[in-house]
Amino acid sequence: MARVRYGARTEAEIAAARTASSKLPDIWSTGVVAVWESDPDTVAAVLPPPLKPAARPLVRVNISKVDLPGYPLGAGSVAVAAEHAGVAGWYPLVMPMTHERALIGGREVFGEPKKLGDVTVERDGLVVRAALARHGIEFVEVRGAVSETLPLPEPSRKTDFYFKFLPAVDGSGFDADPVLVHCVRNEKVRKLERITGDIVLRESMYDPVADLPVRTLVEITIGEKTTDQKGRVVERVSGQALLPYIHQRYDDPQQILDGPPEGSA
Repeated sequence: MARVRYGARTEAEIAAARTASSKLPDIWSTGVVAVWESDPDTVAAVLPPPLKPAARPLVRVNISKVDLPGYPLGAGSVAVAAEHAGVAGWYPLVMPMTHERALIGGREVFGEPKKLGDVTVERDGLVVRAALARHGIEFVEVRGAVSETLPLPEPSRKTDFYFKFLPAVDGSGFDADPVLVHCVRNEKVRKLERITGDIVLRESMYDPVADLPVRTLVEITIGEKTTDQKGRVVERVSGQALLPYIHQRYDDPQQILDGPPEGSA
């Protein structure tokens, strides 16, 4: 009998896949990072409990291209500074990815707010332009010119906060209480340059980051880095408290809050 590809995998096949994924080599990306100080009330308003605002109302955009062999990837995020249980980190609002594989793993394993989108990182000599786009709208654009080479930072650890959940089958909330995930990334940088430029936020009903205005530009850099990541569930959170923020994850939250239509199969 020929192999049925939708059939069960053997324990040996599962173990081999797990071993292969744990031995990935360093994967280097080239990316632009822009950080700005925004309106403190606005930053606080986008944080679901139990996350708290950080001391400074910072917003960070990452826009990167990853040269995976045969599988080039564009990846981005827009995140706000936050704290939880004494841990300082970032809460991403949207994470555009150019391929489904990166999107599915992040959403289903870690609870990352990933969505399919377009990612641009361009450099012509000293001139740099990077952008994130979805539904034909470049809702974030970073542009400028390299002004100096920066000293390489020491390897660092950074934490992102995610909420992992499953919407309820009947549209009433969640199938179980959501969990708060701390995702810790170990980052190494091999090249870093400062960019003198600006950040453009464009109106989008799907990705309304224009609500986080640039009050003070902190920095723009372009660099080459590699990271690994490990996540852990730190606590279960109130579904009732998280539900008012569920629209952050979806372009059309109505489709999960309405429940299935009567008579649907």
